[in-house]
Amino acid sequence: MIDRPRIVALGGNATAGGSAERLLRHALIRCEAQGAETRLFAGEAIDLPMYAPHRSERCSKAQALMAALRDADGIIVASPAYHGTVSGVVKNALDYAQDLVSDAQPYFDGRAVGLIAVAGGWQAAGSTLATLRSITHALRGWPTPMAVTANSSQPLFDPDGLLTDDGIAMQLDIMAGQVMTFARMKAAYAMAARTEAAVTLPV
Repeated sequence: MIDRPRIVALGGNATAGGSAERLLRHALIRCEAQGAETRLFAGEAIDLPMYAPHRSERCSKAQALMAALRDADGIIVASPAYHGTVSGVVKNALDYAQDLVSDAQPYFDGRAVGLIAVAGGWQAAGSTLATLRSITHALRGWPTPMAVTANSSQPLFDPDGLLTDDGIAMQLDIMAGQVMTFARMKAAYAMAARTEAAVTLPV
């Protein structure tokens, strides 16, 4: 079994420090507390050129994101709601996952995906979460049973940027735990399959 599952988080805004990014950071801290190695792609890191499948060249930021997702054991995605759905910058970053189509493990296949939607009201948060789940299914990922919606019109953080909403903190903890549990289960299954294949090889 892998000692340190690799958890990759992406989302937030093209400018750093928004509510979605802060919630992503909280979730990653909870994963790190359970032994994960983490990578965060937010702000400038997801401010990518418009995805163009007919062009083979990729900027260094897109290459770094795809390399991290390719090696990820679990994924967390957070989006602010833009007019009731996923923001353009997050959707564009996710569109780059098409570059993983020919991998042995294509797209997000076999990976648990934790989802966070943030909006200035509950209705937009819910519709954004539903879109994130649909995208995750299309990318062959496994959305965790627990997903998180947050209403940014209510106080979420203290002046230092620390999460103060206990209910959302609990949901993030559960979601992070589910991503980690699935990552370890997946690793254990893969190791068992490799061991069985080695044992059955002809001498």
